[in-house]
Amino acid sequence: MRALHAEWTKFRTVRGWWCGAVGAALASVLFVLVGTTSSNQHQRDTAALPVSPGGEAVNDSCYFVHRTLTGDGGITVPVTALSGVLADMSGGPGRTTPGVTPWSKAGILVKQSLDRGSSYAAMMVTGAHGVRMQGDFTHDREGLPGSPSAAEPRWLRLVRSGTTVIGYDSTDGVRWTEVGTARLPGAAATVQVGLFVAAPAAVQTSGGGGSTPATATGSFGQVTLSGAWSQAGGNWQGMQVGGDAGTSGSYTPGTGGGWTAAGDGFTVTGAGDIAPVVGGPALGPAFTVETFLVGTFVGLIVLTVVAVQFVTAEYRRGLLGTALAAVPQRGRVLAGKSAVVAGVAFAVGAVAAAASIPLGELRAHAAHFTVLTVPAAVQVRAVLGTGLLLAATAVLALALGVVLRRSATAITAVVVTTVLPYLLAFGGMLPPGPAEWLLRFTPAAGFAIQQTLPRYDQVLTVYAPSSGYFPLHPWAGLAVLGVWTALALAAATVLLHRRDA
Repeated sequence: MRALHAEWTKFRTVRGWWCGAVGAALASVLFVLVGTTSSNQHQRDTAALPVSPGGEAVNDSCYFVHRTLTGDGGITVPVTALSGVLADMSGGPGRTTPGVTPWSKAGILVKQSLDRGSSYAAMMVTGAHGVRMQGDFTHDREGLPGSPSAAEPRWLRLVRSGTTVIGYDSTDGVRWTEVGTARLPGAAATVQVGLFVAAPAAVQTSGGGGSTPATATGSFGQVTLSGAWSQAGGNWQGMQVGGDAGTSGSYTPGTGGGWTAAGDGFTVTGAGDIAPVVGGPALGPAFTVETFLVGTFVGLIVLTVVAVQFVTAEYRRGLLGTALAAVPQRGRVLAGKSAVVAGVAFAVGAVAAAASIPLGELRAHAAHFTVLTVPAAVQVRAVLGTGLLLAATAVLALALGVVLRRSATAITAVVVTTVLPYLLAFGGMLPPGPAEWLLRFTPAAGFAIQQTLPRYDQVLTVYAPSSGYFPLHPWAGLAVLGVWTALALAAATVLLHRRDA
């Protein structure tokens, strides 16, 4: 404790170090404000993204042929075909080509309400992933493989009991397999039930990405209602639910959504998507939490200078020998210095992040850009994680200051191994392979702790650094930085014991 108190006293009484810490926080926040202000040059109005029951920003857009039904019951239907068209981007306005995007969907839907983002459960056939059961945007379960046809339809069933909805599939409508269970928390007695079709834009996953609007058409056999629903009267109604807010493509030129009765069944055409919003080409013009934390690297550089100077200044002035004489256990001196710079850096990072997010949101809304919401727990993790990122980097800088003893050399080492890889990877200056390699094995991996953009197997996009994605889980990325910091501290401890101050 004596070493810690002594080091803290040194830090708070040296104006340059204290001002540097405050300056790091201000620099981080000001960088975000300047960056979002420049977006005013590209103003565009975008609709607000709906929010799922879990707090994620989502697309909730499809063509829905539905009835309002009360109580418990089931809906069963065979799907006999799923086809579609893609916009021909090289053929001029209105030109299309046949094609179905991998996650085009045609199926049955039980939805809490017609409000965007409301809770739901769905069974569907997809363009390239067989039968799936999905619910509340983020949940996805695999059912039967293959595509439907008139000779081999895919039978789908949803059965509601209270707040529970169970999904089934079948190849013949006789023998059924349970695919999964979904819950509609707080679902009212009355729900919306029917057929839906959606077609997210086709996304090019290589060569920098890009998206092509798409439309899908599903062919359905006779719809059978069971339980209390079988007693319901009224007619089927078709409507376009929600909007995609510019993030999942739009109707292909020359086509539109709609439905027709075909004998005992239906033909439904639609576009859009019911899915969580992700980054890359699928995102469109929107700001994310990561956008508001981009100034972290500026504050990190400033704190690196402070942390290095915290030890190299004593080397230059011959004061480290005095500190070691007062506390002969040299490891305690290093531990005290590390605790001080880690604590200061954590406070700077967490405070700057906590301020940057709401300020960035205000600037983004002023520039008429959509803000991608995330669950509160994810945002808290990003804020506190920013503090941990800066704390670990500051300790790494301090340790390198002890090892190298020269301020310029130690600062350069931190910038080259931590900041430069981050800028190269996310600035699109490297191909995806080398960019991901840097973000896996260098201290820059620690920036992954700020990752809030989700990865979902059921949403196709470019999951690469140039699109805002780290190759490692947030905590795994921070662990890589922690390993580098621990190695540097170990080397500093050994050298501090072996050589004179």
